[in-house]
Amino acid sequence: MNARRPDATVHFLTSTTAELHVGTDVEEVVAPDSLALRDRVVEEIRQLAASTGEPAHATLVEGTSSWPLVVHPDGTWAESLDAPTADPVPAPVSASAPAAAPAAPPPAAPAPVSAIPPVPATASVPPMPAVPAAPAAAAGAATSAVPAAAERRQPAASVPPQRRDPATLPLPDPRETSATGADRREPAKPTVHDLLESRSGVSRTRATSGWQGAVRRATGGLVSPAPGRAERDRLDRQKRVQRRLDAPRTIVVLNPKGGAHKTTSTLLLAATFGTVRGGATLAWDNNETRGTLGWRAQNTPHHRTAVDLLEDIDEFWNPSGSSLAALDTYVRTQVDARFDVLASDEDAAASSTIDSAAFDRLHSLLRRYYRLMIVDTGNNMRASNWVASVAAADQLVIVSTVREDTAASAAWLLDGLREKGFGDKIDDAVTVLTAPSSRPDRRLEARLSRHFEQVTSAVVNAPFDPSLVDGGPIDFDALAPETRDAWLTVAATVADRL
Repeated sequence: MNARRPDATVHFLTSTTAELHVGTDVEEVVAPDSLALRDRVVEEIRQLAASTGEPAHATLVEGTSSWPLVVHPDGTWAESLDAPTADPVPAPVSASAPAAAPAAPPPAAPAPVSAIPPVPATASVPPMPAVPAAPAAAAGAATSAVPAAAERRQPAASVPPQRRDPATLPLPDPRETSATGADRREPAKPTVHDLLESRSGVSRTRATSGWQGAVRRATGGLVSPAPGRAERDRLDRQKRVQRRLDAPRTIVVLNPKGGAHKTTSTLLLAATFGTVRGGATLAWDNNETRGTLGWRAQNTPHHRTAVDLLEDIDEFWNPSGSSLAALDTYVRTQVDARFDVLASDEDAAASSTIDSAAFDRLHSLLRRYYRLMIVDTGNNMRASNWVASVAAADQLVIVSTVREDTAASAAWLLDGLREKGFGDKIDDAVTVLTAPSSRPDRRLEARLSRHFEQVTSAVVNAPFDPSLVDGGPIDFDALAPETRDAWLTVAATVADRL
């Protein structure tokens, strides 16, 4: 069994920032608004759960208040409430009912009042009926017959984290019934969900760029203009990228011609999703023999590939060996960009290949650990693993440089996929046209854009970036601001269709 991680503690500092404490590790969590912050906190705790294959326990702290939370590896979460053992609940005493005879000596002892049987925790508990009014003397005699041990109330049934149903509240104590017979029930206690929902969904956004950001920084926040149009547009695209997904999603990057920018596009798209969404993103080289995705990723301590993972895949179906930590020995973590890379075979002497069955087995496993998988494909569109990736895709991304030959290859690909029955996926596809130099042919770019706008759902243009020319590992910090902005647009356009 895997050793359990220390419980996490989340300190909410503001409506957009929090600190996650796990043992001695502290990580800052930042989001554009309170709702996004909630989602990112839950996602961080989900990753802890996925790393061990068990639910992760956390404590949420805001000011002097704290709430427990449990997040499961699949992303579902619930309030951690441990219900005490149920005790019998005394029945309401009717003043008009005759007293029962004592069951055993001493004769002077009154007979115990029969109690309502305990209610199962999963059952819905109906409200207690009102107790009719009674003369004071009779009520006093009946009250004295209730044993002290029966004065405890039935605990509440298990409470869903989102809402508290009034029917699941504890049974009212007969002693709390008024002389007129009206029920007096305690109000429902607020939960951690109520706390998070009580925050304003529309918080004032602080400007960080442009003259608005300069004024805010210069005045120490005393003068805080609203963000300008460009910054508002960027924040909107970030929110689109951060939208919650109801299941894992697979994005497949295609063009059967070499040098079409497939591998670079895969890494840039994964880096954008990883940094803006916050982890749980995989870039996967699905080349049937050898691809270059692993070579262009940042260096890692090992050189294992998809072939190695396939050889050991049966170990991951064993609960004791299945965890995100075990998967770390097969993927290459890109720490700064917050995504992982699964490389294709890099052994020049190897003869093994990845076929459709191997792709399906890997895909079924990786869906358990990643919310987004961005798949780089090879150049052979007849290879079975290439076809399998298209069949498994939730979103296709067609990439091409602004060149006649590369664009013609992409157009030929779309025609072939439509004939094979993938017309719906082609209609929803996103096309990315990247400039091959600092001075691309604008007339050709416009002509290519017009064509792909008619056969796919959207076209996004990405600028030339000198830091990508050498073909080595990509330094994401060295990317030009225009490149980052363009790939944020690509990611937002893709996210809209997931």
